[in-house]
Amino acid sequence: MQNMEKLISKLRSYKKAAVAFSGGVDSAFLLKAASDTLGIENVIAVTVMSNVITDEEKEDAKKVAEQLNVKHIIVDFNVFDIAGFKENPVDRCYICKTQIFKEILRLAEENGISTVIDGTNADDVGDYRPGMKALLELGVCSPLKECGITKAEIRAFSKDMDLFTWNRPSLACLASRIPYNEEITESKLRMVERAERYLRDKGFSQLRVRCHEAIARIELLPSEICRMYQNDMMQQTGRYMKSIGFSYVTLDLEGYRTGSLNETIKK
Repeated sequence: MQNMEKLISKLRSYKKAAVAFSGGVDSAFLLKAASDTLGIENVIAVTVMSNVITDEEKEDAKKVAEQLNVKHIIVDFNVFDIAGFKENPVDRCYICKTQIFKEILRLAEENGISTVIDGTNADDVGDYRPGMKALLELGVCSPLKECGITKAEIRAFSKDMDLFTWNRPSLACLASRIPYNEEITESKLRMVERAERYLRDKGFSQLRVRCHEAIARIELLPSEICRMYQNDMMQQTGRYMKSIGFSYVTLDLEGYRTGSLNETIKK
């Protein structure tokens, strides 16, 4: 429990906090820990309902905030209004998070709170994440990362806290499914959302559907790939993916891994 004790101490130092709250595994745990430590009167949850968040995440955010009885501020935000977003450069995440967190900071200030915290965890530091630069520049705190708390720990702590999100699959901004420098469109984002929801409804757990223009590249856990070859699943999946707009459907033989589109970036 050493890392949890570190987190509680860190949270106490804030006095009050606004949690950037997507409704995912990490931010749900952070909101629970913050409200338990500081009291619900000293914590608010701010959810930016943007085009790159799935309907499932939006509903989970509402459920968790209601379960915890925390003040929940919801704001609609069109990411296509952000200059440079749809062009999808390699620093897209930096561009987008800068504007989204400026909005969260504004809402926090309106509620008399000077500290904004987010759910970045210790495992996130190993990948290319330009959005972290935006958080640093804006003074957003990432207590899970600072206390060395990993995704596995977050799930274990969340289970102990009776958070229904503890075993939810890890989700990410839908724009992360589209290769850098390929234009992001609303239709591509919705195709990805529908494709991934279909596969989750079929019983696949952790997954991604990468959108390479008209090609859907499906990433599944290696342990679940064999299911795609059973009971006509491959044929059914192909037909569905084409029905929502894809022309070709492929299965990535390397399986699911975070940030697979970052593999093309020259380091």
